Amino acid sequence: MIQFLSYLCNGISLGSVYAIIALGYTMVYGIAKMLNFAHGDVIMIGAYIAFCAMQYWGFPPVISVIAAMVVCTALGVIIERLAYKPLRKATSLAVLITAIGMSYLLQNVALLVWGANPKSFPSVVGLGALSMLNGQLIITSETIVTITACVVIMIVLTLFTSKTKMGKAMRVVSEDKGAAELMGINVNATISLTFAIGSALAAVAGVLLCSAYPTLQPTTGAMPGIKAFTAAVFGGIGSIPGAMLGGILLGVIEILGKAYVSMELGDAFVFAVLIVVLLVKPTGLLGKTIHEKV
Repeated sequence: MIQFLSYLCNGISLGSVYAIIALGYTMVYGIAKMLNFAHGDVIMIGAYIAFCAMQYWGFPPVISVIAAMVVCTALGVIIERLAYKPLRKATSLAVLITAIGMSYLLQNVALLVWGANPKSFPSVVGLGALSMLNGQLIITSETIVTITACVVIMIVLTLFTSKTKMGKAMRVVSEDKGAAELMGINVNATISLTFAIGSALAAVAGVLLCSAYPTLQPTTGAMPGIKAFTAAVFGGIGSIPGAMLGGILLGVIEILGKAYVSMELGDAFVFAVLIVVLLVKPTGLLGKTIHEKV
């Protein structure tokens, strides 16, 4: 029982990272109706910036995380302006190919700048572990901070999109870009803001991921990015609560699958979930069915 609780905590922690990444996917898709497959590599860039800030520039962890968020925010806006904005009216296939190309570009830039050798990422959490059940269950500070960050981010994003003027503009753009323009909403600025927020979240996710699994290399964000996209689809892409729910459930499924079935088949369970969800409920757990007139 104690071992199961330990696995469950690890699964929720990993799933919280997937959820934060999935929030970036779901916001961009919900507003701009495009899949930014370079999102996983923005995670990697954010982790490298935080690593350099702590190891080479001597910044404290909090300042390093903020620096990573600033750089990734700017990077997200640049990517949207240079790669995606010219394709605003292009086919979905053209956008998808561009996103894959941008992903490979970021990976190769990271290879040129930081090299291919893995780097040991220092933890940004300086707190002690939490001991429970007479010391039989140990919950690391990274787990506590990751879960807390996920919950806080989801609450803040939910309030932002429902209560603020820019958040309401995002919802209008998501429903109908043409109507949003007629209402005086700057659609381009709204989409850029969406990319900025998603990229800032990617930086946070990259730091938390590398704090829990302290190995950093140019391919660090690739697999977590794909799994987070699976989580977004699982929960219902376009839904903020759905991204959180899908991410946490997926993390738990992965950890329990590796623990009780097979370490080698852990990733297979994740993608098996995606296949089942697409067959049974294509809109995801909390997604809404959209009717289009033809």
